[in-house]
Amino acid sequence: MTMRSFPDRVRHALMFETIGLAIITPATAWLYDKPILDMGVVGVGAATLATVWTFVFNLGFDHAMRWRYGHTRKALYHRLMHTALFEFGLLIMLLPPMAWYLGMTLWQTLLLDLSIVAFYLVYNFVFNVVYDRVFPLPGAPRPLAA
Repeated sequence: MTMRSFPDRVRHALMFETIGLAIITPATAWLYDKPILDMGVVGVGAATLATVWTFVFNLGFDHAMRWRYGHTRKALYHRLMHTALFEFGLLIMLLPPMAWYLGMTLWQTLLLDLSIVAFYLVYNFVFNVVYDRVFPLPGAPRPLAA
């Protein structure tokens, strides 16, 4: 089975983050009546922290799985726990500095974070469908029309 090349994965990641930030930064600045520069700083900072957290958390989770079970194969239960713990950890790390930087309460910041998560759930799906159509795998059949 054909997989995407490393340069293609880099293009995907850079496009995903750049387009996502270009959409969410002005939208959240407008919705929450905050300066666009402040929302840009928060967006870039959150994306950077999330990238580092992904690496650290996944490594730690796999070590814990190997210690507890002797392997790293994840059943549905483990995947659900992995997702919940990852998101909770990221939320705990992001909320206080975001609230402080933006001059918002923790509750207001939680609502902001949840709106960003909701956006990225939809954006992730749409972006990947479009990306696969614009940059199909070499030799792969074109995806079916939606």
